[in-house]
Amino acid sequence: MATPPPGCPAHGIGPGGLRRLYGPEAEDLGAVYEKLRAERGPVAPVLLHDDVPVWVVLGHAENLHMVRSPSQFCRDTRLWSALQDGTVKPDHPMMPHFAWQPICVHAEGDEHLRLRGAVTGAISTIDHRGIRRYINRATQHLVNQFCEAGGADLVSQFAEHLPMMVMCEILGMPDEYNDRIVQAARDMPKGSETAIASNAYLMDVLMRLTARRRAEPADDFTSHLINHPARLTDDEVSQHLRIILVAAYEATANLIANVLRVVLTDPRFRAQLKGGQMTVPEAVEQSLWDEPPFSTVLPYVAKHDTELGGEHISKGDALIMGIAPGNVDPRVRPDLSAHMQGNRSHLAFGGGPHECPGQDIGRAIADVGVDALLTRLPDVQLACPEDELRWWSSISNRHLVELPVKFAPKPQQDVMARPAHPLASPRVSTWQVGTPERPRIPAPAAAPAPAAPPEPAARPGPLGRFLRWWRGE
Repeated sequence: MATPPPGCPAHGIGPGGLRRLYGPEAEDLGAVYEKLRAERGPVAPVLLHDDVPVWVVLGHAENLHMVRSPSQFCRDTRLWSALQDGTVKPDHPMMPHFAWQPICVHAEGDEHLRLRGAVTGAISTIDHRGIRRYINRATQHLVNQFCEAGGADLVSQFAEHLPMMVMCEILGMPDEYNDRIVQAARDMPKGSETAIASNAYLMDVLMRLTARRRAEPADDFTSHLINHPARLTDDEVSQHLRIILVAAYEATANLIANVLRVVLTDPRFRAQLKGGQMTVPEAVEQSLWDEPPFSTVLPYVAKHDTELGGEHISKGDALIMGIAPGNVDPRVRPDLSAHMQGNRSHLAFGGGPHECPGQDIGRAIADVGVDALLTRLPDVQLACPEDELRWWSSISNRHLVELPVKFAPKPQQDVMARPAHPLASPRVSTWQVGTPERPRIPAPAAAPAPAAPPEPAARPGPLGRFLRWWRGE
């Protein structure tokens, strides 16, 4: 079969005339989603790797309806027809996303309540104030690694490490933090050839942690998860630790890099932050709208024949939650340049019974980390033209490969030093990014202002005028 010439509309078209969400023709998935929206509306049939058919949900309202309707759609992938009939092979590169696991993400009903209750119960034991202090210390530690050099790559030297340091501390395995676990957590969601091996490495680390904490409980997330009244098995504990670690790590690493990139490249964004019209938490929320850390969640499965967005969905069909396309649905954001003012109705953390329970931890890592880094490096600037920045993208997410910056070399700082201001509190920022400010020229002495004329007496109101008339004034 002849390959269509470049630019031909047939590029990226597979069996059944469906568009593919993988391969060279899908490098710009945002453009593919907009073509699908124009062709099919808020819900469209597409093809995943190996031409596996699924639906992608593009509309904001349709995504919310799907995730909030557990009677119609669920996360139990065992109900997916393509898995049941062998269309999805065991070595499919996205199998770590598809394979059913004994975790709350894939559970429904009472089992979901049992498993999710254990997770949220363990999250409730986290000392949020103490974690914010730890995030600040971890940021100082990472900045100390490059502050004397006058330059760094804020993706590989900062954004990819801070979330893993914090998550290892929360889970109770700070000694496991190293480059290997960072690389494995980065690799696993990509659906690459090494994704399955990376998944195996992470599971080995987490199973050893589970066994250790089962024998010797401590005051950490893992111990509280094990000791929750839901009485999770070791396999359930390990699988939940894996999804929490990978999801929190990937989402937060991407979020930090995205916020820093916009701060360094968008003069309007930078001016709003610097001028106090936007706080760092609001900047994080804006990034969650414009560049959500995860582009999609997959798959949801239809529990019976139904309709969504005007399309007939058959029982056993799989659907992709389109976070990125849903966030730019023109029906909810007719002007994409408009500031969302801290609005949290984006889809970045999902919704319904499976909404991300740890989103506040992710926000805290991004808020405190970005604020502390910009305070340490007030003169940080992008070290390359913006159009030279490179991205890596897949159906799951899109993230920066690197973010090179330059700044005047700084001395190292005691990581135990208390921050100079309350962590991530709303304030007028004093740090400077981008082009350095020009030195201020003293203004000439102003001439003495002429004496202001006396202000005329204020005209009395109706009651005053009546009283003056009554008194005969």
